[in-house]
Amino acid sequence: MTPAALVLLTGFATSMALIAAIGAQNAFVLRQGIRGEHVLPVVAVCTVSDLVLIAAGIAGFGALVSAHPRLVDVATYGGAAFLLVYGLLAARRALRPGALTPADAKPARLAGVLATCLALTFLNPHVYLDTVVLLGTLANEHRDQRWLFGVGAVTASAVWFTALGFGATRLRGYFASPRTWQVLDGTIAAVMIALSVTLVLS
Repeated sequence: MTPAALVLLTGFATSMALIAAIGAQNAFVLRQGIRGEHVLPVVAVCTVSDLVLIAAGIAGFGALVSAHPRLVDVATYGGAAFLLVYGLLAARRALRPGALTPADAKPARLAGVLATCLALTFLNPHVYLDTVVLLGTLANEHRDQRWLFGVGAVTASAVWFTALGFGATRLRGYFASPRTWQVLDGTIAAVMIALSVTLVLS
């Protein structure tokens, strides 16, 4: 394997390890995929957002974030509040299982879906610590090949969100029952609220 290919693979593997963990953004993409609603725009927004954040980290924005921790504080409390509200909405859906099937649910508008997606992405302080600071630092250790590391990282993001969003559409048959949607939204509610509490306590 050539040195360039190794750097590319390292960027891919590192990014994949970071984004594959269960979190607010992944839960949202999963739900949209299962609903079969605006999946391509959501996958595109998540991928482009990671591209911007990774590029910012490689370009040195990570040092700015590290030098101004109040920026992270603002994202932390804003993100915690947003996740709490989103979690409570998911909990309300879980308590009303009769209205949870895609056929019965009113389709969400694209603008609202994308706004939620962007909020879940950029109001999450971990995205700045992991994607901007950590990936940016690791990329810059490769000096002249740092952007190649970034290409690998962005490729991992594109592969993950595409697989998650469009792979979830294959699960739609299992979600014909309102009870299954109740379990999914109950799980999402628990994840969102737990993340909100964790952000505040940390």
